[in-house]
Amino acid sequence: MKSCICSPPWEVLLRVGTYLDPKTLAISSCVSRSWSISMSSDHLWKPICSAHYPSLCNLRAADPTVPYRRLFSIGYNSLKRRLRSPSKPRLSLDDVVFAIDVRSRDSSIVTVAKPACDLLPDPNGLFRFDMDVCELPRMAKVLDGVMVMWNVVLKGWQGVFSMMECKGKGSFVPGVEGWFSSELPAPGCCSGRAGSGLVADLRLGFCGADGGRGGKVGVGVLSVVSWRYVTVDDALRYLQHFLSPSRDES
Repeated sequence: MKSCICSPPWEVLLRVGTYLDPKTLAISSCVSRSWSISMSSDHLWKPICSAHYPSLCNLRAADPTVPYRRLFSIGYNSLKRRLRSPSKPRLSLDDVVFAIDVRSRDSSIVTVAKPACDLLPDPNGLFRFDMDVCELPRMAKVLDGVMVMWNVVLKGWQGVFSMMECKGKGSFVPGVEGWFSSELPAPGCCSGRAGSGLVADLRLGFCGADGGRGGKVGVGVLSVVSWRYVTVDDALRYLQHFLSPSRDES
């Protein structure tokens, strides 16, 4: 006598399916066609989707034919992409040079160009660097019409990105840092009104009496969300959109 192995009734599959987690449900749907139909039922996936991604369930109002299993898959894959660690930037500090120029209407105040890799790194891995400057001119404590420019140059002059180009009043009091900032544009965005959520900052300090003869220039990139300096990798990932775009970005 031949034995016959039959699939359990669909009612049984649905009853069992209510006890399964999303991963096991998805695997079970690959057993056979009948299992796929049963384990893909909206009856099973609606409570799962509602529990994990309640906002996605509202999309059924726009298209009632979309299965809840599909909505759960969209939400799950989107969450995985958000939690995925970003790839290492293609740029490194060895690839870029910081060029800073601060001048008044009549004369140059600070002009410095240094490879980023030659600067002392921040101990916490933040994109923040200080540069010592010698032989600064003596000047008034407050100047109008100060122009501040900070460019990041790709070595070999293969590219340049303007981090800051602003004009205003500068305070040059010995022992006190003057601070300049400029919001950075969103990478790859055509609208000049859109921001990146990042701000370039430049700090200029003098030492000694009457403006002194030495000082320090500090540069960095801040997040407007936390108002803290971003990491070196995050800043380099931003800069590579402008200095070293991939084929997909160009």
